Amino acid sequence: MDSFGKSQSVARVEDVRFLTGQGRYVDDIAPENALFGVVFRSPVAHATIDALDVDAAREAPGVRMVLTADDAERLGVRLGMEFTQVTNRDGTKGAGPQRPFLARGKVRFVGEPLAFVVADTLSQARDAAELIGFDYSDLPAKIDVAPGGATLHDEAPDNLVFDWATGDEAATEKAFAAAAHTVKLRIDDNRIICNSMEPRGAYAEWENDRLHLCFGGQGVWGLKSDLSDAFALPEEQVRVTNPDVGGGFGMKGFAYPEYFMVAAAAKALGVPVRWMSDRTEAMLSDNDGRDLVSEAELAFDADHRITAYRIGSVCNMGAYNSTFAQLIQTELFSRVLTGVYDIQTVWMHATGIFTNTACVDAYRGAGRPEAIFALERIIDYAARELGVDPWELRRKNFIPADRFPYDTATGETYDVGDFARVLGAAEKHADRAGFAARRAESQKAGRLRGQGVCCYIESILGDPSETAEVEFCDDGTVLIYVGTQSNGQGHETVFARFLSDQTGIPMAAISVVQGDSDRIATGGGTGGSRSVTTQNSATLATTAKIIAGFSQFLADDLGVDVGKVAFDDERFRVDGSNETPTMLEVAEMARAKGRADLLKVRETATLPGRSFPNGAHVAEVEIDPETGTVTVERYTVVDDFGNLINPMLAEGQVHGGVAQGIGQAILERVVHDEAGQLLTATFMDYGMPRADTMPMIAFSTEPVPSTANVLGMKGCGEAGTVGALAAVANAVLDAVWDNGIRQVDMPFTPHRMWSVLSDQAGRIAAE
Repeated sequence: MDSFGKSQSVARVEDVRFLTGQGRYVDDIAPENALFGVVFRSPVAHATIDALDVDAAREAPGVRMVLTADDAERLGVRLGMEFTQVTNRDGTKGAGPQRPFLARGKVRFVGEPLAFVVADTLSQARDAAELIGFDYSDLPAKIDVAPGGATLHDEAPDNLVFDWATGDEAATEKAFAAAAHTVKLRIDDNRIICNSMEPRGAYAEWENDRLHLCFGGQGVWGLKSDLSDAFALPEEQVRVTNPDVGGGFGMKGFAYPEYFMVAAAAKALGVPVRWMSDRTEAMLSDNDGRDLVSEAELAFDADHRITAYRIGSVCNMGAYNSTFAQLIQTELFSRVLTGVYDIQTVWMHATGIFTNTACVDAYRGAGRPEAIFALERIIDYAARELGVDPWELRRKNFIPADRFPYDTATGETYDVGDFARVLGAAEKHADRAGFAARRAESQKAGRLRGQGVCCYIESILGDPSETAEVEFCDDGTVLIYVGTQSNGQGHETVFARFLSDQTGIPMAAISVVQGDSDRIATGGGTGGSRSVTTQNSATLATTAKIIAGFSQFLADDLGVDVGKVAFDDERFRVDGSNETPTMLEVAEMARAKGRADLLKVRETATLPGRSFPNGAHVAEVEIDPETGTVTVERYTVVDDFGNLINPMLAEGQVHGGVAQGIGQAILERVVHDEAGQLLTATFMDYGMPRADTMPMIAFSTEPVPSTANVLGMKGCGEAGTVGALAAVANAVLDAVWDNGIRQVDMPFTPHRMWSVLSDQAGRIAAE
C-alpha cells in the first residue's frame, strides 16, 4: 500500500445525504424557539441619514426588537468590523475608514444594513420592516473608478483606498526603452456575484454569557476572534460552528454584518435569533468579485523573448474595505504576476477606489485568476500583433524545467514545474492539429470559430500550518477532527479515505468532525486551495504520532524492544511474535489497560513552502454572427496537481471552476445605473451558466510532484477558474481576429458580440 495514499477515485460518501435531502444547513438546524430577523436595507446608494424612525416597527405585531447602530452601541457592541490594510508606495497604510455593521451617519450602497427587525415569525418581521421610516438627503453616487467624485469617506481623499506597487520601475522603464517590440492592451475584468447555491445565513444563542453563533462559512476561528472583540468576550466564551455549507467560493470566507446583528439581538432578548438571506438580498449584500481594469504591456527582444512586463490596475473596492479586499488585487495578484514565464524585470502598480456599490473581496482564486487573465490575454494579443504562433511564443518564454526551484521577480519560489510538457499534452488532447478542419466546417455553416489557450499557475494561499486530531471511540469507531471546512468539496470522503489509507482503519468506521471551535482548538479554514495539502499533511503527522505511541505500548506489553515493532499500513508486526493486531485492536488493548492518553492524538504540521498548481486550458468557441451568441464547443484541461489523493474529486473541482470561469467570460456581469441602483438583482437580469452553456470537459493530468510537502500534492480547488477566463477570451478573439476586431471585453454576451461584429461590418462596408 502506498504510504502517501492510493490515489484512487472514491465516490463521495456525503453525496447520499445531500441528494436525498438529508443535508443539515443553517436554516435546517436553527433552534425551534429562535426568533426571525429581517434586515432593513438602504434603498439608495449614497445619502446622509436624516432620520430613522423605527417606532412603528417596534409596535408591530410579534416584534421583539428593532436594532439600530445606536442601539448596538448602547448594548456595548463594537460597531466597526475588521479588515486588512496594505502598505502604500509611500509607506502609509491603505485607507481604513470604519465599516459599521449597521449604517451610521451615511449610507454608502444600495443594500447597506440600517436596522435589524426581530419578530416571532418571518412574515411579522418583514411586515414590520415595511413600517420603518427612513428620511435621507441624497448625495451624488460615485460609480466609476476614476479618482475624485463625491467623497465616500473623509479618511480617503479622492476615494483612493490604496496606491500600491511592486517591482523595479526604473529597470522596467529601461527595458521597455531598449525593447525591439512592445505591446500594450487594456483588459477589463468584470464584476460578478458569487451566487452560491445556499445563500448566507446564521443563528445565535447565548447561555451563561457564552455566545454560540452558527453560520454558513468557510471556517470558524476568524469569526470567533471578531465576535470576541465586538462583544468584549474572552475567546473561550465564544463558540462558532459551521454545519453543512452549500458553496462558499471565497465569498463566505469572512465576517458579514448580519452575524453581529443576530448575536447582539439574541443577547439583548435572551432567546436565539436566526436570519437567512433571500436571493435578491444576497445579490445586494454579498461581497462581489473581480471588478478591475488593467493596462498591461510586454517588452520583447528581437527573438521574441520577453524582457519586461508592466501592468497598472484600477480596482473597484465598493463602499467599504471588506476583510481581505485590499490584499486581493495587490499582494495576491502579485504572487503569480509573471505566470509560467521567465520574466525578471517587472513593475506592477495598483490603485483601489471606493465606490457606492457593494464591497468586493475574494472570489474563487482571489487575485490569481485576475493576474493570469491579464498576462495570458496580453501574451496572446502580443503573438497576434507580432505575427507569431501564440503556442510557440509561450513555449519560447516558459521557465525551463531545469531552472527549478525558480525565484520569481515578485519573491515567490516555484518548487517544480514542467510547463512545456503540460502544454504539449494539452495540444494533443485538444486535437490542435484538427482545429483547421473544424474551423472550416464552422465557416461553411456561417459561424466563426476560435481556439484559445491559457497557461496558468497559481499560488496556494492561507496558513501553511494545520492540525489533525484522531480519537478512538468506545464503540470501535474513529473520529478525525480537521481544521478546514467543507463547502461541498468532499472533505468527508477525502480526509476519511486518507486516514484509512495510512492506518488500515476501515473507511466506514471513520467520521470527519469539522467546523466547531469548541471541538477543534485551531484551524485555518478553507480558502486558497489549501485544504487537502495542509490537512492531509497534518493527518500524516498525527498518524506517525499514533504509530509511535502504539508501537511503544505494544513493545512494553510484550516485553520487547520498540525497534522490533513495525506497522505496514494495515497491521502492527512484532519480530519473534505471531501478534499482528490492527490499529483498532491496539486501541482496544490500550483502552483495557487504562491508556486513555493513546486514544486521542493531536499533531500539527507546517508546510515548508507553498505549492504551485499549474496547467493548460484550451477552449474552442463558435460565434453566430446573426445573433452574437457564443457557445463553448470544446474544452480541454491538462493540469499538474502533483500527486492526487482522489482523482475523481480533483476532476470535479476543475469542472466547477471551469463553469464559474465560463460563466464570467460569456454571461455574468454586475450592472449599476448612474444612481448606484443594482440592475442585476435577480436571475431574470443576471446571467448564470446552465447545463446547456457548458461543454463536456476533457480532463487529464501531467503530474510533477511538489517538493513543498511530503505528499507531493498541489491544491486544485481554484485552478479551473484561473485557467478558464483567458482560455475562453483568447478563443473569442481568435474567432473575430480575421474580421479586424482587436478588442472585446468580457462578458461575451450575444448583444455585445452582435454589436461588435455589426459595427465592424459597417466600417468595412463604408471603406
